[in-house]
Amino acid sequence: MPTHDLPHEARAAASLDVQAEEPAAEPGHRPPTVPGSHRRPDGPPAPTTNVGVDRIRVIGDGFRFVTAWSLRLIIVAVALWLLWWILEKVWFGVLPILLALIVATVLAPVVALGRRIGLPSSLATVLTLLLSLAVLAGVVAGLVPSIATQSREIFQQAREGVGQVRSWISGPPLNLDDAQVDEYLNSGVSWIQERSSETAGAVASGLGAVGSALVTLALMLVLLFFFLKDGPQFLPWVRRTTGRTVGRHLTEVLSRMWGTLGGFIRTQAIVSAADAVLIGAGLLILQVPLALTLAVLTFLGGFIPIVGAVVAGGIAVLVALVTQGLTSALIVLGLVLLVQQIEGNVLQPMLQGRSMQMHPGIVLLAVAGGSTLFGIIGAFLAVPFAATFVVGLRYLSEQVDLRSGDIGAAELPFVTPEGYVAAAQAEYAATAAREAEQTAMAAAAQGTVASAVPRERPGFVGWLLGRH
Repeated sequence: MPTHDLPHEARAAASLDVQAEEPAAEPGHRPPTVPGSHRRPDGPPAPTTNVGVDRIRVIGDGFRFVTAWSLRLIIVAVALWLLWWILEKVWFGVLPILLALIVATVLAPVVALGRRIGLPSSLATVLTLLLSLAVLAGVVAGLVPSIATQSREIFQQAREGVGQVRSWISGPPLNLDDAQVDEYLNSGVSWIQERSSETAGAVASGLGAVGSALVTLALMLVLLFFFLKDGPQFLPWVRRTTGRTVGRHLTEVLSRMWGTLGGFIRTQAIVSAADAVLIGAGLLILQVPLALTLAVLTFLGGFIPIVGAVVAGGIAVLVALVTQGLTSALIVLGLVLLVQQIEGNVLQPMLQGRSMQMHPGIVLLAVAGGSTLFGIIGAFLAVPFAATFVVGLRYLSEQVDLRSGDIGAAELPFVTPEGYVAAAQAEYAATAAREAEQTAMAAAAQGTVASAVPRERPGFVGWLLGRH
């Protein structure tokens, strides 16, 4: 029986009036002769220095490793870009949630105290919110009269300061006469008038921002009420929804993030209050106008680390310079620098502890990035976000150490029992993996049949996930 298809092909070609090829005398492929070659090379091949695993296999494994991680990084980058795009679209709804969470970390202990003394959850939440709003309204009511009365004084002294500057310009070494000064002032006024339309647009945009801020504030208050009232039910709901394994991890890491965020905000509030009291007392002693207002501004600026303190201190120095002269401004500058040194070297380490410290470079980058992307709100939210992000990274690092067997669950502190159970499971998985690896190595050393069976190559998804 023929083992080739030539007869069938010959009949098909004849039906088309085409002559088929004749079979060769010797079947098989015969490449053209290579110049300088022989039928049978003389002698053995040249010796090789690659006596271990073939180098091309090692190089191929390296390329597969680099390619797999490059694809993973690309996928992560695309996912982050998509998340950022979604965040920009829903930022108006996300911002009230973030603000409500931050305020909830401050007020949650008060609501918990109300529950412990027997108040219903709703009543404790309402009373806490009313008390907070009353304190805020009292502060604003106390500052408005001083701002209204002393701002006129500052404006008058600023006009006198402008007159002194004008007199200085008219004298040596500039020696500019009044006509030249008036010309420069008229040029400045003309420049402002030419951009009056832009100013009007900015005012309209500012009014729109005020309206948006009021809506955001209303949403924040509503969300804050529900966060304070139903907050203890959140983690049980997470465990019911995600299941045992994921629920345990989320319970532990979210509890850590909540504790870190609350501790950070409360600590910043204490530190900012200390700064405000010290600087405000100094301003009152020096009789600088708007001393209480500047103290409140210092308190608010303390929630934006480094940058907020610099801005608030700069405003205090500027007000002292305009109203009382250079000597008073230098004294205020020395006071601000002294208070900042006390804060950085005494209050922050004592209250926050080493575990909550972040490098000043990370703080500056976070504040700069947040302010660039989202303005003042971004600068305020940058450091709390960075603090919670660092907590998440630390938890992941702990899980990697547990899975690798470098540490045990008993060596780590945990916030919740669920976190300890998850860590114990990770430690058990590391022990089981290590025992399986030792068994495989022993089997390979004994040359068993099972160790000689080639491992099945994974598909593309398995290779991409590192199963190779």
